[in-house]
Amino acid sequence: MTRKLLSKTDFSIIASPELSAQTAFACNRLNRHSERREIESEVAYHRADKRARAFILVGDTPLLKTNNEPQRAFFTLQEAMELGQEKESAYLGMLDDIPIFSLLYPTSLSDSFSARTDVELVNLRAIASEGLLPADELAPLGEAKALMDWHRRHGFCANCGTATLAFTGGFRRDCPSCKAQHFPRVDPVVIMLVTDGEHCLLGRQPQFAPGMYSALAGFIEPGETIEDAVRREIKEEAGIQVGAVCYLASQPWPFPSSLMIGCIAKAITTDLTIDHLELEDARWFSREEARTLFSESHPDGLTAPRPMAIAHHLLRAFVDAEQPLI
Repeated sequence: MTRKLLSKTDFSIIASPELSAQTAFACNRLNRHSERREIESEVAYHRADKRARAFILVGDTPLLKTNNEPQRAFFTLQEAMELGQEKESAYLGMLDDIPIFSLLYPTSLSDSFSARTDVELVNLRAIASEGLLPADELAPLGEAKALMDWHRRHGFCANCGTATLAFTGGFRRDCPSCKAQHFPRVDPVVIMLVTDGEHCLLGRQPQFAPGMYSALAGFIEPGETIEDAVRREIKEEAGIQVGAVCYLASQPWPFPSSLMIGCIAKAITTDLTIDHLELEDARWFSREEARTLFSESHPDGLTAPRPMAIAHHLLRAFVDAEQPLI
C-alpha cells in the first residue's frame, strides 16, 4: 500500500520509506558529526563560516522571518547577532555542507520581537500542523527546540546545585564543582491503538480540540518494556486487558523532548472502565466509523488527530488495512 509523504524530502536513498517518515519532525537530514563535537576548535571553525545558519528559539518559541520564502526559519549568524545576544547555543551539524546552529534567546526579548515587522514568534505546534516549513527545516527545528529547552531547564547541577557550563557543541553540560556531566534526555512515550477485530479504541483528554479522539498514550516507567508499558497504560486508563503488542512507527516529539513509540495492541477484554482523571472519554469505533473521523463526516462531529501526529497514522493504518494489523 503506497502512502503519500507529508514533505518533499528526497527518500531516494531509502528503499522503503517507513511509516515513521510520514510524521512531523521525522526525516532529519542533518549530518550531526556527533563524534566531532568535543573538538572545540572545529565547532568554532563552523561558527566562523559565513555560510552558517541558525535557528532562534525565544524561550521555547521559534522565531521566523515574516517572508513566505523557503528557509524562513534560518538566520545567518550576522542576522542573529543583530537581533540580540543568545544565552545558549548548540552546533547541530551540517545540512548540505552548511553548518547549522541553534540559539536560545531570553524570553525578555519577546516583546521587542513582537513589535517588529520582519520577524515573528510562531508556536512550534502551529508551524507543524499548518505546514509553515518544509521538512528539511521542521525536523532540525524540532531538534533545536528540544535541545534549547533542555539547556533552559538544566542550568544547574542536579548533583550539587552549582551552575553548569555547556560543552561538546551544546550536547553536554559539565559541573565545575563536582565534575558531574549532564546530557540531553529523551523521554520514551508509548502511544497505542488497541484493536478488537473490526473495532479500535480511542479516547480524548479535556485539552484536546473539541470532538477530537485519539490513541491512548503514556510515559514508559523505569523497569518497563515497551509492551509492559502499553498493557499498563491501557489497563489504567480504560480498564482493558491487552495481549499481543506490535511496534508500528515512532515520532520525535519536541514538547518538550519525547520519543513517541507507536504500537498496535490486541484487546483481550472490551468492557471499558474509564479513569476520568486521565481521560474525559473513551469508546470503541468501528473501522467505518473511524474512517468518518478523517473525512470530518462523523454524525457527532468527531474528528481524528492531524497528519502531523503519529496518532493520525496509527489510526490511518488501521482504517486502511486489508487484514488485521496484529
